[in-house]
Amino acid sequence: MLTVALPKGRIAEQTLEIFAEIFGGEFKFEGRELIMEKEGFRFLNVRNQDVPTYVEHGAADIGVVGLDVITEKELDIIQLLDMQLGKCKVAIGIKNEDELDWSRPNIKVATKMVNITKNYFAQKAVGVEVVKLYGSIELAPLVGLADAIVDIVETGNTMRENGLKVAEDIMDSSAHLIANKNSFYAKKGEILSLYEKIKAVVEKNG
Repeated sequence: MLTVALPKGRIAEQTLEIFAEIFGGEFKFEGRELIMEKEGFRFLNVRNQDVPTYVEHGAADIGVVGLDVITEKELDIIQLLDMQLGKCKVAIGIKNEDELDWSRPNIKVATKMVNITKNYFAQKAVGVEVVKLYGSIELAPLVGLADAIVDIVETGNTMRENGLKVAEDIMDSSAHLIANKNSFYAKKGEILSLYEKIKAVVEKNG
């Protein structure tokens, strides 16, 4: 039996629609249900941020998660397929009246994406002081907690509504199908069979 970790939140609905198409019928977790068994598969309903952790540690054989999460967590997993869902960018945001000054020796950035932020600023050879926040990140520049933020941007509306603008894009992100390394070798046939079905739906809907 393959165990599949599916994300709650932003990309959950579109992911479930793909599996509904594959299995030919309604496909959803009931109420607060966290485990669903269907046609020889076990599906886990977990937070988007936790999907790659379940997969890396072998609690799930495969999973669906945003590329931003994979990049941030720097985990040892196999990336199988870009599912083209939940497309967004990781971007630097600053106040409308500010400009991003790369000549400064140090920039203070509020974000939950600590590794992505540190790596990007290191590439620019600019010092960065990261203030880790878990929500309402847009508030940080407005109250002087940080010079800038690094966050997910889909439409840019949240930044605009809070008097911020995108100063620079760091990376594109979308939902990816990932696999545990050991599972991929032990259950290769099952995983590739499901992979092909998912790929077919993604390409059809592309």
